Amino acid sequence: MILSKYNLDQEKKKSSLKRFLWAKTIREFIQKQLKKVALPDYLSFTIYAIIIGVFAGLAAVLFHNSIDFFNKIFFEQTAEGLFFLGAAAVIVLPAIGMLIQALMIKMAPDIAEKKGVSEVIKSVALRGGYIPLKTTIFHFFAPVICIGSGGTVGPEGPAAQLGGGVSSKVCQVIGLSDTRRRVFTAAGSGAAIAAIFNTPLGGVFFAIELILLNDFSAPTLSAIILASVTASTISRELLGNESVFAFISPEAGSYHYLYMYAILGIVAGLASVLYLRYTSATSHIIKKKILSKGIPQWLLMIIVGLLVGVSGFFFKDIFGVGYSAINNILAGKLIWKVVLILFALKFILVPLVINSGGFGGMFAPSLFMGACLGYLFSFSANNLLGLELDTTTYILVGMGAMLGGINTIPITAILIIFEMTQEYSFILPLMLAVIVSTTISRLVRKSSVHVQHLEEQGYQISEGRESNILKSIFINDVELNPINTVHENTKLPELVEKMIKNPSNSFYTVNDDWQITGVITEVELRPIMTEYENIKDFLVANDIANPNVTFTKPNDDLDYVLRLFSKSSVDSIPVISGDEKQKILGAISRQEVLLIYNHESLKLNLAEGFSNELKTIANSGSSKVAAGYSIAEVNAATELIGKSLSELKIRSNYGLEVLMIKHPHEMFDESEEKDLIISADPNYKLKWGDKLVVFGRDENIERFK
Repeated sequence: MILSKYNLDQEKKKSSLKRFLWAKTIREFIQKQLKKVALPDYLSFTIYAIIIGVFAGLAAVLFHNSIDFFNKIFFEQTAEGLFFLGAAAVIVLPAIGMLIQALMIKMAPDIAEKKGVSEVIKSVALRGGYIPLKTTIFHFFAPVICIGSGGTVGPEGPAAQLGGGVSSKVCQVIGLSDTRRRVFTAAGSGAAIAAIFNTPLGGVFFAIELILLNDFSAPTLSAIILASVTASTISRELLGNESVFAFISPEAGSYHYLYMYAILGIVAGLASVLYLRYTSATSHIIKKKILSKGIPQWLLMIIVGLLVGVSGFFFKDIFGVGYSAINNILAGKLIWKVVLILFALKFILVPLVINSGGFGGMFAPSLFMGACLGYLFSFSANNLLGLELDTTTYILVGMGAMLGGINTIPITAILIIFEMTQEYSFILPLMLAVIVSTTISRLVRKSSVHVQHLEEQGYQISEGRESNILKSIFINDVELNPINTVHENTKLPELVEKMIKNPSNSFYTVNDDWQITGVITEVELRPIMTEYENIKDFLVANDIANPNVTFTKPNDDLDYVLRLFSKSSVDSIPVISGDEKQKILGAISRQEVLLIYNHESLKLNLAEGFSNELKTIANSGSSKVAAGYSIAEVNAATELIGKSLSELKIRSNYGLEVLMIKHPHEMFDESEEKDLIISADPNYKLKWGDKLVVFGRDENIERFK
């Protein structure tokens, strides 16, 4: 039995090696051909962005058509096969879909966990936009089955993951750098959203606000715009250019009633917060109280599928994406009691489907609940207060308010509703309600639901980067660079000559006591160059230096340093001693911090790559990486319990890198225990049962044990 398993593992490894070598040969051939075509950098960048848009657009169209295809398979062919159940056959269909998804999770649990927009954010922030192809393929079929079988979720989140995954693979084949792959992966996600919604501007700001967390540059914006426009064009050609929503032209009404839209924004904001808290509570109960007690995940998913089926049996509008239901609400075909029930069912069922293991997004449910809320708000105001509010306008505004409130993407929400409706008449009320709703949600929740999902996994993503990586590294762990200094009385011609000869753009002025008194960059120098000949004999360095100098100290972490760089134009920051003398120790450069970040990201990815292998290693076992180097699990000793990683200083004291922490935790796989993987947050305090996964020299590992 053991020998048979060993042979299977060897065959699996050989097969993987063959696939890797085959893919490598193709990539090298394509990259070799591309090198023969000498194009200017900007032109090649533009062409690549359009190519990304084409692939993302085609992937989104295929995804859309696949949902329709599976919907017919389930609700026509499968339903006919269950003829003996009569009309009640629809109750079983979502349960069958959930069972298929449960089997997919059982076959590939690690890939199944990497779902949704948060996974794209993580890949862009940590892996330079790298997304494995098998992850993309898995998360193409799983949502298609979920939505096609009637699962009451949306296609937009999976579509964004699909667009990002396809774009990442194209970048790998072309051979683009991590920096460009990061940009184009975000662009691909935005392009897929643009194609699904037929909203190019909405796709652009989706990528900026959600995937990049507002961390972008001019070239990034250009790539996202080109990709989104291309994908949207393909979508319009293949799926049509008609809006998915049909309605009579809305009337915003008198500006005297603007306060009503603000009130709707408040209501939508509070509803969004309540929905997000219910989602978090549902996730906690399912993972901690149900699955950890030995209840099989497949059984839970079937039960949730039956709940969706029963709901759909009585209210068929709850099935699937829900755009037809929104059109029924816009057309006034549903009475207020039905709309209220639909809102409650969507509110309750979507978190149950997603948290139990189903695959889908929250954009469409947000629009659905927003339409219900807008209708109920206007209906109540008209019947209880005697007002004459235009129901259509409040439905559309409510959709935007809930979309922005739940996902905390105000600009994206405004543009998506505007582009989907192609109506400008209600843009002011829409902007007001969305901003109010998003502000309330942001004040209560602090960050988006997708970022919070990553934080629950141990990641701290801010401004497009994982900050935990740099929080564990301090300046005194880094070799400092010489600092560029000039005496504060240095004459202008001599200063200019030094700055021209030195590649650095930051010079610090010092006094006779060798204390820094100011900083000079191109920002300070450029304004005086037009009068250089007239003033060069009169000015000295101290006259033009900026006295507001940013300093760091040896015990500052690199996350703090990187945030300092984001607020200044200098390329290096002086490091001074923490005592009263404030002695200049050297300087740390922006480039050095980014190199360390990339290096640490690579090690984190290495840890993820080895995580499956590490699960099979016995306590305190190890896995050889290279001659003299290993990755090993070390049980947290009694004296380490309660101490944080930053207090232990394992890097400084033992020369080891803590890649992750494993904590025993019962989850998902029937009653089997599965270790919870925790990222190496410097503030994490070790608990009983923790195992440190460390990387380093074998002798250092033994010394640490």
